Amino acid sequence: MGAASLLFHHATSLFFIMAFISSILITNSAAAVVAKELPSLVTKLIHRDSVVSPFYNASVTLSDRAAQAIERSKARLAYLKAATTGYSLNDIRSGLVPNDDAYIFYVNISIGQPPVPQFVVMDTGSNIFWIQCRPCVGTCGSAYSPTPMFDPSKSSSYSPYPCPCAGLGPCDFIRNQCLYHIGYGGGTNSTGNYAREDVTFVTFDEKATIISNVLFGCGHEIEGLDDYQARGVLGLGPSPTSLTMQLGSKFSYCVGNISDPEDTDGQLIIGDDARVDGNFTQLDMYDGFYYLTLLGISFGGKPLDIDPQIFQRSQVGRGGVIIDSGVTLTFLDERAFDPLVTEVQNFIDGLNLERKWNGGLPLCYKGILSQDLVDFPAVTFHFAGGTDLLLGTESLFLNASRYFCLAVTKVKDRNTPWGASMIGVIMQQYLNVGYDLLAKRLSFMPLNCAFLYS
Repeated sequence: MGAASLLFHHATSLFFIMAFISSILITNSAAAVVAKELPSLVTKLIHRDSVVSPFYNASVTLSDRAAQAIERSKARLAYLKAATTGYSLNDIRSGLVPNDDAYIFYVNISIGQPPVPQFVVMDTGSNIFWIQCRPCVGTCGSAYSPTPMFDPSKSSSYSPYPCPCAGLGPCDFIRNQCLYHIGYGGGTNSTGNYAREDVTFVTFDEKATIISNVLFGCGHEIEGLDDYQARGVLGLGPSPTSLTMQLGSKFSYCVGNISDPEDTDGQLIIGDDARVDGNFTQLDMYDGFYYLTLLGISFGGKPLDIDPQIFQRSQVGRGGVIIDSGVTLTFLDERAFDPLVTEVQNFIDGLNLERKWNGGLPLCYKGILSQDLVDFPAVTFHFAGGTDLLLGTESLFLNASRYFCLAVTKVKDRNTPWGASMIGVIMQQYLNVGYDLLAKRLSFMPLNCAFLYS
């Protein structure tokens, strides 16, 4: 083991020792790490299948992408479950998985002075902004990333966050640094130190916005991320360690057609300029997730026979309805899923379309979505505050060239510590989704993302 490895191995061991005597409960001191009155950030939101994504593969068909979306959604759900039900107070809960399969959106940033480009995940299910740093031991995945690994020793603006570490994590007393550790289940983890650094965002007009003294995790020891192509995670969860809370309490993202690789108009805004417009509904934050109050579902204007109590989160945190940026499909409690599927199936069966078996989704048909479901009734999700989310066919079905599938599946473990329903990204298409954490409200606004900052 080299000197760098031994040094950080010592710090890692110290982390677990000090975790017993250092609280990681978020306090006001952690929220004050970054100066207030910071400018808002506007940057391009890159879908993983977009032509501007390093993941883009022109040979992948629409059917291939649909199949991949199903598998990624399953992977995302599985690891969110593991992260939620298996974490301890030594870990900061995160939605990260040990590969790129369960992520949908990415952003390009630069960090340090001089700025070093970084390709990172955008994730509303992660509560910390962290990147890989040199020296890095373990499975750092450097050969797979489109951007170089950040070397803090070469940055003039890098500053380790010193002890005391109230609200962050244990202190490495030898180096006078605050440590972080994120465990993801299955032996996958990221360990490092907190630091402050300049972060550069490139806007749509190619101008640069530089934010100084941003709190982030500098990951020096990575395990289980062998094939991980992103350099880290831009966490937008409801925690002072996320970028959202450091830049105020608002963010918004605009999602276009995720099935079209040529649609490159997605946008992310963090800060007071975030577009929190349109119809509002209550936003609750629990265990690092964003929860909505779903009251019911209608099909063609007819309310389905669903008890609204099934959408409520229990006192011990079970169930509820999460809105997530990392899952494509929508997952519903089976007591809501079954009546919805019955209505969808009855309508499509009347069109005499041939059923197609698909091991990933329960309801698939041979046909062309844009032609065969022209008269499909609108499905409406009714949220608290009188906010209705009206869903067309592209927001309900995965389009796979010569067949299509209902992009909704059931939650089978509602009586477990997880058991939550999830509103996936396919239902967030053609919308600007705004989060106001201070006011505890979320907005849906139908919008062509190309016109947002035209």
